[in-house]
Amino acid sequence: MRPFHDTVLADDCLQALDRLPAKSVDLIFADPPYNLQLKGELLRPDNSRVNGVDEQWDRFTGFEHYDEFTRAWLEACRRVLSDTGTIWVIGSYHNIFRMGTVLQDLGFWILNDVVWRKTNPMPNFRGKRFTNAHETLIWAAKDSDQKRYTFNYEAMKALNDDLQMRSDWVLPICTGGERMKDGDGNKLHPTQKPESLLHRVILSSSNPGDVVLDPFFGTGTTGVVAKRLGRHYIGIEREPAYIEAAEARLAATEPADPDAVKVSAGKRAEPRIPFGSIVERGLIKPGTTLYDPRKRHAAKVRADGSLACENATGSIHKMGAHVQGVEACNGWTFWHLRRGKDFVPIDMIRQEVRAEVATA
Repeated sequence: MRPFHDTVLADDCLQALDRLPAKSVDLIFADPPYNLQLKGELLRPDNSRVNGVDEQWDRFTGFEHYDEFTRAWLEACRRVLSDTGTIWVIGSYHNIFRMGTVLQDLGFWILNDVVWRKTNPMPNFRGKRFTNAHETLIWAAKDSDQKRYTFNYEAMKALNDDLQMRSDWVLPICTGGERMKDGDGNKLHPTQKPESLLHRVILSSSNPGDVVLDPFFGTGTTGVVAKRLGRHYIGIEREPAYIEAAEARLAATEPADPDAVKVSAGKRAEPRIPFGSIVERGLIKPGTTLYDPRKRHAAKVRADGSLACENATGSIHKMGAHVQGVEACNGWTFWHLRRGKDFVPIDMIRQEVRAEVATA
């Protein structure tokens, strides 16, 4: 295991990031201070005070100060992010546009913006604006030339009942037993994120064994979900109360069984097996006759992996389309091979070879 894996670094984020090796992190989730400082108290209709964010870590003298801070930590994150890694940042209207500008200025390439639509948002007690019912996440690659990054499309589709996952996520805010409390029963952290949100982020854009960094670790939600999903985590946090709570949560978290954290993979992720490679390995010999499912058409396998039938030659796909008089055909499922008394699609041979390649 590499240094710093599965640890919480008790330090300022910039100092801790400087200690991490370059290109050592596969995924970053950053929930930085939002610069939320309100002018005056926020009261409910009954005049009771709403507990906002008034901690010292969210105090900035102005936009220029906040932008300098944002540029510094994003530059440090870019250094430790691997060349195939990605970063997620989350914010409200107070800061997300400023972070987006800095991300682009530093060379990050935005892949998506995602709207987290809260099912149970805090009301607008003053009644002078719309209820703030969402936050925005930006997902970005390290630069515009990055050809490879993790996106578990099939896993997201499976998570969404076999429908393509959209960029608006409807999830509740952190409440109930998941919400960390201090000794007086008050919220320990004012902006604790729900585990469901991190589950979707980490599952979509990392793989088991990857390293997930959270430079603003808070009470450890990112680490808890990463550990549960079989990823390594690195948390950076400077507030002792948050560190204590995070370490207690992490100690109580059990990783899931390795088989349970495997993600669904689409056919594009499977090894490509040309039909010719099956012929040259002798799994289907030249001269073998293949048939369509209804046994109306027959084709001879040639040594180069092409088929010959009805005065025409070509690939398994081209010949499948030719005999049917259609534009396109999946030859793997159209053509069948005699095995004893049965006829099986040649795709069965391909799957056997794929399994062998995957094992190797």
